[in-house]
Amino acid sequence: MTDLPVRAADGRYVEPRLDPFSRAVAAKVLFGLLLAAAFVACLKLAEVNPAALMRGFPRLIEWAAKGWPPYLDDLDVFSWRAVETVAIATVGTVAATLIAFPLAVFVARNVTPSPVLSFPVRWLVNTFRAIDTVVFALLFVTAVGLGPFAGVLGMIVHSVGVITKLYAEAIETIPGAPLEAAAMSGASRTKIVTYAMLPSVLPNLASVSLYVWEANVRTSTILGIVGAGGIGIEIKAAIDLLDFQKLLTLSVIVLIMVTVIDQLSAWLRRRLV
Repeated sequence: MTDLPVRAADGRYVEPRLDPFSRAVAAKVLFGLLLAAAFVACLKLAEVNPAALMRGFPRLIEWAAKGWPPYLDDLDVFSWRAVETVAIATVGTVAATLIAFPLAVFVARNVTPSPVLSFPVRWLVNTFRAIDTVVFALLFVTAVGLGPFAGVLGMIVHSVGVITKLYAEAIETIPGAPLEAAAMSGASRTKIVTYAMLPSVLPNLASVSLYVWEANVRTSTILGIVGAGGIGIEIKAAIDLLDFQKLLTLSVIVLIMVTVIDQLSAWLRRRLV
């Protein structure tokens, strides 16, 4: 019997009978057991211990209470660090977008000028995507010194990998007919990309860049841990000194900053997409 409902002689639809001993059911049960075993192994490796959380929860509340009242004496400095954080994310995202677009055209299977060379380029951008921004920022700190410039460089490299992959996937989903028609008309590859491909995918590309910008703003808040600028420098100093009042103030600033950026990005996407 098939897995689809069948129609009986009287016109009623009859659901197929489930055979609990069939090979298909056994395969699904085995797959479910394997997933459950893998999750249990992950719990073990992650050392998940709810009892430890319950024992430490009163201490967590005690430490959180030390953050009140918030520390407002250096609010101007904290605000400037927040602006610096947004600047790092904005410059990094814009620069990465400009670099990622031609790379995405090169690696997208339906428009690449060289399928042979597109594979190593795809592998390179996947490497950029796999390594976190903080790691790249730490490497650039050793090259250009402490400060936001190292954070910008680290964010550019990682974002190039992310944006290139998402751009290439968006380009690969466009219908082939417009591209083929443009090619048959004798248009150059540049004109095909500009007039046949770009209008179809531009809203999706803009949406991708805005999402990456949002993510980069959140990521840039911790770049100060490796000395790469932004409000993370102040957060790290507050944690090192166990200054809970400053930490509360900085956390509220980060929350406000991220919320504003998320709302702005959503508004821009509604206008562009």
